[in-house]
Amino acid sequence: MLLVMLPGAIKKMRARGGRWRDLWQRLGYFSESARAKLDALRRSRAEVIWMHAVSVGEVGIAVKLVHELVRQRPQVGIVITTTTPTGMAQAEKLATELPDTVVPLYSPLDGWFVVRRCLSAIQPRQIVLVEAEVWPNLVQAASRRGIPVRLVNARLSPRSERRYRQLRALVRPIFTLLAEVMVQEPEDVERWLSLGLDPNRVVWTGSIKFDEAGDREPVEQMAEFREILEREGISRARPVLLAASTHAGEEEEIARVYLRLRGAHPALFLMLVPRHVERSAEIQQRLGAMELKVRRRSMVDREQTAAPDCLLVDTTGELKAWQGLATLVVVGKSFLATGGQNPAEAVMLGKPVLFGPHMENFSALVRVLLLRQGAAQVPDFAALQERLDHLLRHPQEAQAMAYVGREALRAHEGATARSAARLLA
Repeated sequence: MLLVMLPGAIKKMRARGGRWRDLWQRLGYFSESARAKLDALRRSRAEVIWMHAVSVGEVGIAVKLVHELVRQRPQVGIVITTTTPTGMAQAEKLATELPDTVVPLYSPLDGWFVVRRCLSAIQPRQIVLVEAEVWPNLVQAASRRGIPVRLVNARLSPRSERRYRQLRALVRPIFTLLAEVMVQEPEDVERWLSLGLDPNRVVWTGSIKFDEAGDREPVEQMAEFREILEREGISRARPVLLAASTHAGEEEEIARVYLRLRGAHPALFLMLVPRHVERSAEIQQRLGAMELKVRRRSMVDREQTAAPDCLLVDTTGELKAWQGLATLVVVGKSFLATGGQNPAEAVMLGKPVLFGPHMENFSALVRVLLLRQGAAQVPDFAALQERLDHLLRHPQEAQAMAYVGREALRAHEGATARSAARLLA
């Protein structure tokens, strides 16, 4: 299994800016400095929690949870592992904020000898997996050592539930080893129980991501980005359409919508934030063929060409701040791919949010938002254009949608504190 996983891990690591030496951590071989940090953490802390968060989104959730864990129990220590370089950058930032409490590492591959090496090196009191990462070898190895494994902010899409139920004979022995599963929505409880879990081990705590406690607006970053827009000739008075976490093909279709909207709204500016920044050069080439003047985020202040029509954000970890400057937000992976991306961050920033027909991975959240008219779902790009045009012409309706959407998420207030309390019980 490890040999099967390794090529894919190397490919992703290189595509997303990883270094060859990081691969050794993924195989369970830590540097002397990493081992020294782990030793110091164990000596200075009453207990050590190993928390795994795959990438940027999950690390963002982990950051909120870690701060709350430390608030409730200052003597706790955290080893946070992540898979991607962008996730690692976030984890390292957290470690600078809590230098004696947090040790960031790359996550190990789920090979039997690898997870045993990591368990011996970290010696956690418990393991916390963020959202949906259940590793069979890690869970089994931890169980054999009497180390409880818990899922926090757990989500299980209908598609994943169907797949797991088809493989129930294989996955049930792993899932039943979990000490606890803390789910985001009340209806998620039944999905997890359908996999054979003990009802006493599945509990609704709410979504940490939707919990505004400790979730500060990136005010300084937004101010910096506002200055960038001003230098590019984009004044505060101009409306900004932002497409967030887009997938292949969506950028061009949204650009066509934008070009048609400009006839009625000539001041409108477009920002595109692709899910995978390694596609940026290809996206710029395709948009350029549409006669759009595109400025890449990485080239701001380096190109002296005319003011752009579109800003293509080809840097990572900035989506939240750019969304904070948007007038309208369109969620990607919801038109030309399935599953969708999480609309919660934009909603919590008080933005009118629109998405396409494919939001399967966030069906519970989408249901809540649509029921209260706190977001808008459209069937295709033609309908998207029509709805955007309407909201641009009626800004009070857009503001009302944003307000209702944010209020709809208030049911998750306290999720971070509830989750931390259960971990420390």
